[in-house]
Amino acid sequence: MAKTTLRLSFPQWQGGNNPPYHLGSLLLSFLAPEAKGPAEEVPVAAPGSQSLTEVDGITGKPQIIGQLKDAAALIEKHDPDALVVLGGDCLVSLAPFAHLLNKYGDKLGVLWVDSHPDVQTAEQYSNAHAHVLGALIGTGDKDLVDHVTYRLSPSKIMIAGIHNPLAYESDYLSSHNIPTSGPEQVKAGAREVLEWIAREKIEYLAIHLDLDVLDPSLFRSVLFARPGRGEHDFGDVAEGKLTIEDVLRLINQATSAAEPVGLTLAEHMPWDMVNLKNMLSELPLLK
Repeated sequence: MAKTTLRLSFPQWQGGNNPPYHLGSLLLSFLAPEAKGPAEEVPVAAPGSQSLTEVDGITGKPQIIGQLKDAAALIEKHDPDALVVLGGDCLVSLAPFAHLLNKYGDKLGVLWVDSHPDVQTAEQYSNAHAHVLGALIGTGDKDLVDHVTYRLSPSKIMIAGIHNPLAYESDYLSSHNIPTSGPEQVKAGAREVLEWIAREKIEYLAIHLDLDVLDPSLFRSVLFARPGRGEHDFGDVAEGKLTIEDVLRLINQATSAAEPVGLTLAEHMPWDMVNLKNMLSELPLLK
């Protein structure tokens, strides 16, 4: 029987409290090859149409929970075998990966391609895009965790491209024994990823690709490539070190060993397009 792949456009920006992620998601949908199966868009209010309030230490929590429910309903409508998610901030993986966990259980592995582990809670950081992997495991905000029926075992996770985690993140990864592969390991062939797939008997793979894993000096449509930024504007947060070629090689190797059933692209920050859009809105005969 042919498998159904649902294409989900999810222009969520509230999870990162960063409006340009909305445009970033819409551009991904425009640039991506045409969907061969069903396609849906999660309704997300455009930036500027609403103000975000902090509830339970999470910025924009009412909007985030509403979007999570809408995404889950669209996924349930199709009950797909596989999902492609074009985000939006990193929180967009929560409902799709929860669905895949329900469908494939411990046969599913999650390859989290990211400079950051996204395991923080509201106690460390108010923007929920940094909470998503922790919620899939079962830690953090109850209303996020409640949407994950089948919890993700830490051993079924591989975080690739991570480096210099914050103290809380480092402690979390260590206490949960979550496997990781740093940028140099990825560049050297990512042997650890293939060993993980074999060791954990992973048959199916959900891949979360945060574009922040890319080197901002080489790929300019990420947060850390903000025009005019200062050297220390983003504090101690790790910045990407991989190339597009590194990421493609990693994913091709992983999917040669396990069947891909999930792919999220997240945190596309198209700075030039944002600035051009703002410029167009101020030009005569256009505004």
